[in-house]
Amino acid sequence: MNVAWALLLKDLRAEWRSRDRLIAMIVFSFLVIVVFQFAWPPMDSGEMLRFAPGVLWVTYVFAAVIGLGRTFAMELENDAMTALALAPGTRGWIFVGKAAATWILISVVQAMTALVFTLFFRVDLWEGAAGSVLLVALANVSICSVGTLLSAMSVRSRFRDVLLPVLLIPTLIPVLAAAVSGCAATFSGEAVPFDALQLLIVIGGVYSILCFLLFEYVLDE
Repeated sequence: MNVAWALLLKDLRAEWRSRDRLIAMIVFSFLVIVVFQFAWPPMDSGEMLRFAPGVLWVTYVFAAVIGLGRTFAMELENDAMTALALAPGTRGWIFVGKAAATWILISVVQAMTALVFTLFFRVDLWEGAAGSVLLVALANVSICSVGTLLSAMSVRSRFRDVLLPVLLIPTLIPVLAAAVSGCAATFSGEAVPFDALQLLIVIGGVYSILCFLLFEYVLDE
């Protein structure tokens, strides 16, 4: 547990100093929203709310891929991956620290993206915001769990920039389906759908446990 906490603080401190991942994700998200703004046909706010979950989650996922691609990049310097492998305790806690730091960064970017979306498209996403935040937070658990594991697998590959999204996005299809359908309901002011909530909790739990257990073997490779 101490290893996870130390890595979490280290990654957040390093990101605060450089802000390379954070800025890259924010700029990408804002550009996607601007492109959609120019391409979107005129429609009223009610119709816009029907398409808002899809637009936001497309932006969220690809911004997350950018951030996840840099999760272990800094560890390649000075062979820090070897130092991580030699850290005392269960290596799964290294995964927990890395995934938690990424979860925080992605959540910050998503909150800023949602705010920019409301300004550009003039839609009210505050109704049912609590349910939407819950769905996004649960979906991020799956995204960061699988993404951290796959990032560790692909970091030494020459094709890591291509390999990560190719492996990550197919594994997130059920997560994205539940998140989009759930956000479509909460954006309209409805209660959080139980089916979507249950699916996100189950998948997030399974992915987190599997990635925790498998990370030791991935780090050995």
